Amino acid sequence: MDMRSTVHFLTERIEARKPTRVVTGNPIMLMAGLDDPEYRRVLATADLIVPDGSGVVWAARRLNQPVKERVAGFDLMHELLREGDLRHWSVYLLGSTQEVLEAAEANLARQFPGVRFVGRRNGYFTDQEDEAVIADIRRANPDLLFVARSAANQEPWIAKHEKALAVPVMMGIGGSLDVISGKLKRAPALFRRLGVEWLYRLIQEPWRYKRMLALPKFALKVIRDGDKVLKMR
Repeated sequence: MDMRSTVHFLTERIEARKPTRVVTGNPIMLMAGLDDPEYRRVLATADLIVPDGSGVVWAARRLNQPVKERVAGFDLMHELLREGDLRHWSVYLLGSTQEVLEAAEANLARQFPGVRFVGRRNGYFTDQEDEAVIADIRRANPDLLFVARSAANQEPWIAKHEKALAVPVMMGIGGSLDVISGKLKRAPALFRRLGVEWLYRLIQEPWRYKRMLALPKFALKVIRDGDKVLKMR
């Protein structure tokens, strides 16, 4: 689906109070899924996977299974909040540091005054604290739960607890709160159009280079294995 159809679909799920786990798929996630069967299961069992990364859009086009457009997680989050501004949806923010979390919520509350921010919790909690975190989210009863934790545990955590959480839309947003809070800047439009938003992020956070090594590996795998698939058709 394109962005408009995705927002429409999720709006219907929220209005019907149907729990929906959304994954914003990118090449780093897909490569992690190849290395870790459990992580792959987490991705495969999501209710909705959107093509977040430009690499995913490129790969789909190369394999003659093109998607309608890139649906970036950052943009999808804001489109949902825009809809929520009109419908007075409620939101719970989970993840990042306390300072970033509070700044991000304040900025979002100013931008979307019709949205009710009913709870927040930083991402620094242990497995033993999961029950307390889940209980707080259930008490808040949000329409949207945005989770901003590390790539290694964000999607698995949501998948593990989705039934207990029972939130209409549960979605990982990675480092979005860093940008929303003002801690980091989002890549300029030119970088986004060229599909190298990752490069701008790397310039701001060079320590992420190891994680970014998955990108050329993904491209090589698509070219090598994708060509084999196309020849078999």
